Amino acid sequence: MKTDIFGQTTSLTTAEALASWNDTMMGFLAHAADTPTHLGRVIEAEPGFAHAHAVKGLFYILLGRRELMEVATEAYRAAQDALAQGSATARERRYAEALRVWLEGHPGEAVDALEAVLRAHPEDALAMKLSHAIRFVLGDAAGMRASVERVLPAYAPDHAGRGYLLGCHAFALEETGAYEKAEIAGRQALWMAPNDAWGLHAVAHVHDMTANAKAGLEWLTGREAAWAHCNNFRYHVWWHRALMHLDLGQTDTVLELYDREIREEKTDDYRDISNATSLLMRLELDGVDVGHRWDELAEISARRTGDGCLIFADLHYLLAVGGERDAEATARLVQRIARDAKSNTEMGSRMSDPGVAAARGLEAFGEARFDVAFQNLAQARPAMQRAGGSHAQRDVFERMTIDAGIRAGFLDRAEAILDERQAQRAGREDGYTAARRELIAAGRGGRRAASVPAQ
Repeated sequence: MKTDIFGQTTSLTTAEALASWNDTMMGFLAHAADTPTHLGRVIEAEPGFAHAHAVKGLFYILLGRRELMEVATEAYRAAQDALAQGSATARERRYAEALRVWLEGHPGEAVDALEAVLRAHPEDALAMKLSHAIRFVLGDAAGMRASVERVLPAYAPDHAGRGYLLGCHAFALEETGAYEKAEIAGRQALWMAPNDAWGLHAVAHVHDMTANAKAGLEWLTGREAAWAHCNNFRYHVWWHRALMHLDLGQTDTVLELYDREIREEKTDDYRDISNATSLLMRLELDGVDVGHRWDELAEISARRTGDGCLIFADLHYLLAVGGERDAEATARLVQRIARDAKSNTEMGSRMSDPGVAAARGLEAFGEARFDVAFQNLAQARPAMQRAGGSHAQRDVFERMTIDAGIRAGFLDRAEAILDERQAQRAGREDGYTAARRELIAAGRGGRRAASVPAQ
């Protein structure tokens, strides 16, 4: 038995494997690109370490790709074989249980298994981060915050994971509307863990949600080293920077960042697709010609219409194939979402609500049937958080709902949603809101009333 970097007893037996295991856990906290390499070394050194196999499976499910579910299943089988040897601790067995129930279609039960770990071992930062990550996929902001705040007292200043815990706390605070506290926690996180890209990006979220793009750019500029080490999460941080430039009307800079950073690598990872499609859609809603940039996204997304792992991913694939780009793929994806909505699983319930209405709304928007688009997107809107992701990520669907309403002539209803959106942003007006209020006023034949100025 060996003790890991967080003070937890493991069933590892060699110093070599323990060092790689510690690197795996710290890498996961930091979204480091070399995390899979470290995990592979653990399994190579001690193939009977069930914990590593279970974590491998959980990592693969988080990638949200249908073909990787078999890899996750194989990891579970390996974990089971290792568990049969009887050397695993009760804590490690809980991880295998989390993998099992998620493979059965119940990610909420996987969270429960990880929370059981944290009740007995609150200092297990790996369980904390995995619980946080799965809750993020489920759109459970309140759960993220409650989970972190339950274990926070157990993290002494010298705990190796404390900075990353604060980064998770910052993000959860921001997603639950505690913007001032979130910024303080995020800044402290980065001070304690300079490579905590999650904490850094939590502060970027605060600036987005308080309509302060200039301050957001000041925060990110010069801190590129905090996300340079990351896996594809680094593209997401660049996406945040692009959003800030977009809010300031600097569309040439946005397109430059898109080409140089956000789509530097033409991956088919759903998170990268969501960055790209949501940014291009925002640009088009603002009347910017994005050229042929949709083409490669549509081609990739057309191949992923059968995935059905996450409704969040599916809706972004729909953005890519929508309109005149690929009507056949659009129809195929909408129909598949409707079929999956009948599944008696947790993800099936999310395919049902908000998935079905949101998908029909996006399909109609791409076909310029804005009245139908608005009705469906407005129907999906109250449950959109269940699709997962963050407020900033889901905002593209909020913008499309508002724009569909304006284009269909539902000015009062579109304005009401715009008001709610602004209220969520600390009552401040960003560039998008200012422009849409002008459009609504023009649609009524007059000029808009004065409002809170953009920052």
